[in-house]
Amino acid sequence: MKTKLMIAAACVLAATASPVLAQSKVVTIYSADGLHDGSPSWFGNQFAAFTKATGIKVQYIEAGSSGVVDRLMKEKSNTQADVLVTLPPFMQKAAADGLLEHFTPTGADKIKAIDKDPKGLFYAMVNNYPNFIYNTKVLKAPPKSYTDLLDPKFKNKIQYSTPGQAGDGTALMLQAFHAFGSKQAGLAYLGNLQVNNLGPSASTGKLTALVNKGELYVANGDIQMNLAQMRNNPNVQIFFPVGPDGKKTAFSLPYYVGLVTHAPHSANGKKLIDFLLSQNAQKDVSVTAGGFPVRSDVHPTDENFKTLNKTLEGVHIWSPNWSQVLSDLKKDVAAYNQAISKN
Repeated sequence: MKTKLMIAAACVLAATASPVLAQSKVVTIYSADGLHDGSPSWFGNQFAAFTKATGIKVQYIEAGSSGVVDRLMKEKSNTQADVLVTLPPFMQKAAADGLLEHFTPTGADKIKAIDKDPKGLFYAMVNNYPNFIYNTKVLKAPPKSYTDLLDPKFKNKIQYSTPGQAGDGTALMLQAFHAFGSKQAGLAYLGNLQVNNLGPSASTGKLTALVNKGELYVANGDIQMNLAQMRNNPNVQIFFPVGPDGKKTAFSLPYYVGLVTHAPHSANGKKLIDFLLSQNAQKDVSVTAGGFPVRSDVHPTDENFKTLNKTLEGVHIWSPNWSQVLSDLKKDVAAYNQAISKN
């Protein structure tokens, strides 16, 4: 009888211990869309290599740039994620809200000071720039200027992701502020553009297929995601419209990575961040992701890297003050919503 009870107890212990043991070999990453796009994808390649090297399975959850941070906030009392990847200013918001924990990854000294948080809460992982895309079958040439996008022929044929929800959508709003010289002028432009805008979109990545099919003629995007998507969307091409001053402009919009506060598998999260920022992973950024590596000791020579640099030729690069952007975001998004409600 005693032997039977011991066997039964051992079975119960095994039943309760096995899931815990299994969970110790898991890491969960919440990420903005873009780096899992294309086939193969950079995330897909790196997750497979990471699991092979460590035995740790990667659980991947994707949403818009704001959506992943909102989800983290809702789960703050019962944290589910270990690693966060998103765009500015939403990574800065996550840091300000106490959702990120200090961590110094291996190789952090190879990342420029401008590309990492001074407090060590997040680091640039893939460098990137916002842009527009157009359908090359419908349009013989891309719209030359922002003003050209107001042409009635684009009614319901333009769509961009929503500022305040999507990183690229927020970038488009900031770009309008910069191109038109002030927030007031930029908002006035976006109000006029609303006549042609098909409607809100929480995700930028979903717009590419619509442009490829010709359901949309123009959409917003970013150079990394769109270059990766163009392999499967042959009718799509990137462009940068000129502003009233006749200049094409853009700014750095990196994918940041950070360790989540109270991560259930913090050690695994640190291992994954180290892996994604390693030389080997960074060497594959331009090749597979279509983005720019962030390590100073990685010097790509592949065709994608050449294409990236050629795409940015003639584009003037400026730098937003992300702390100020975050401080003004709620007010700016409210002003944006008011501006587009008039049309």
